[in-house]
Amino acid sequence: MNFESIVDLLIQETTRTSLGRFAPELVICVTIIALLFVRLLNADRRLPTYWVSLIGSLIAFVFAFGQFTFLQSDGAQPSGLFGWIFQGLYYLMNLDEGSIHTPASFFTGLLVFDQFTVFFRVFLLLFLILVIALTVLSGIPDTEDGPDFYTLLFGAVIGMMLMVSANHLLILFLGVEMASVPSYVMVGFLKGRRQSSEASLKFVVYGAGTAGVMLYGISLLAGLLGTANFPELAARLSDLLAGQSEVGMSNPNVRAVVLAIMMVLVGLAFKLSVVPFHFWCPDAFEGASAEVAGFLSVASKAAAFALLVRFCMAFVGGETEGLQSVYLSLGIGLGVIAAVTCTFGNLAAYAQTNIKRLLAYSTIAHAGYMLMAVAALLVILNAPFSGGFDADWRNTEARRCVEGLLYYLCVYLFMNLGAFAIVALIRNEIFSEEIKDYDGLAQQAPLLCVCMGICLFSLVGMPPLGGFIGKFMIFASLFEAGNVHTSMWAILVIGSLNTVFSLFYYVRVLRAMFMTDRPERAPIVDLPFKPIGLYVTMITLPILVLGMGGRLFMDGLSQTANSVASVLFR
Repeated sequence: MNFESIVDLLIQETTRTSLGRFAPELVICVTIIALLFVRLLNADRRLPTYWVSLIGSLIAFVFAFGQFTFLQSDGAQPSGLFGWIFQGLYYLMNLDEGSIHTPASFFTGLLVFDQFTVFFRVFLLLFLILVIALTVLSGIPDTEDGPDFYTLLFGAVIGMMLMVSANHLLILFLGVEMASVPSYVMVGFLKGRRQSSEASLKFVVYGAGTAGVMLYGISLLAGLLGTANFPELAARLSDLLAGQSEVGMSNPNVRAVVLAIMMVLVGLAFKLSVVPFHFWCPDAFEGASAEVAGFLSVASKAAAFALLVRFCMAFVGGETEGLQSVYLSLGIGLGVIAAVTCTFGNLAAYAQTNIKRLLAYSTIAHAGYMLMAVAALLVILNAPFSGGFDADWRNTEARRCVEGLLYYLCVYLFMNLGAFAIVALIRNEIFSEEIKDYDGLAQQAPLLCVCMGICLFSLVGMPPLGGFIGKFMIFASLFEAGNVHTSMWAILVIGSLNTVFSLFYYVRVLRAMFMTDRPERAPIVDLPFKPIGLYVTMITLPILVLGMGGRLFMDGLSQTANSVASVLFR
């Protein structure tokens, strides 16, 4: 094949399939360009940038939702008014039946298009819309800084969307860095505030260090295996170890691969704020505005967990059974780190007096809970056949691990965003984020305090709220993984105890709100019901629905999550 044929083939592949599947990201890119033009033409006073941002994010969401409905309905053509709209979307995005049942790569195999990718696209874009709406209500950013802030916000989302669709080690690194660099700037976006600048600098230093370690691990992994494509890693590792009598940790090639994997996990652990790579999180959350802290606490976690699951699954499927014990040990190691992370996060939260810093340690703890699902996934997938764990059992229980993770992330979106949104709205009234200044707030802002109580109790995992269902599903996965290795039962016990521990510091915030009188000279909180009350209610309602919504909502999300997870095991 000559050079001209290669170029023609590349152009055809890009225009016919890749651009259509990349449509949500392209819309975000166009929105960024529009925001830059608004800044360039100094038109931000006549055309508020939040309107440009909202319209762009809504269009991207519609494209992503259209992709999701196409894959979920097995390509069935909808009817009615909305049917014509979706058929038009399917045509614009060149969606075909070939990508329904089998994950389809695009852009020469760098990215993958499947239900797992599209699920997280919808997740991230929905969250982006809610965050933009929050910034409109809270007034951060102001009119002057709006184009810059929303450009950074959209840039971080593009990086996260690359993370969830990564099919290549290069995209793994690019996605993490594209998500991280705008986040560094957003943390220090509050101009003239020393604490914000210091937090941003710490974030940059830690991020640069972990990025270097991760890049070295990627280069080492690609050099050892001769490929950077996720679908080929397991097979190439099997070829590397073929004919060798020992494939355990005594084998130098195995040790090198495990070292490379651990280096890559360092970069992902930084994004997840997992112990011991959590140091940036409390300072960054306290120094940043509550809006930015809420964005980082949900979006970066969701994208990093999606990428972590893809990366772990890339090493499953090789023919070398001796590696099962190595991967099993890696899963147990992740479980231990998860247990340490949630324990540290919950214990450190006790001493906090700043509400954002308390929620930062809460975020660390919840990263530990969700990491338990990934640990259970690795342990179950590498269960020895000699123990009676057949392939059907592995696939079924592994899907439930991912299902629990996805369900928990969906609930986590609303309960964490709800908590940070209420903190931002109260901050605008009392000009403080210290817990002691929340005394008696229930007397003046009962709706916000009740919604905060629902969010915090859901973060604890109390029934009948959505946080309980998500945490129960993850703990059920740990219990099944305990049948493979008893250490997972110990991790389950630690996770359950941490659920009880966390209740005390969350209740401390509610005690200040509901059980303490409002000081006489304290600022008066007078928040209008419209639109602030409507927004807070809208964020809080899904927490209740996903905890006691019955077959329509709970079973619907659970079945959708299981269907999305199943694509990883085909």
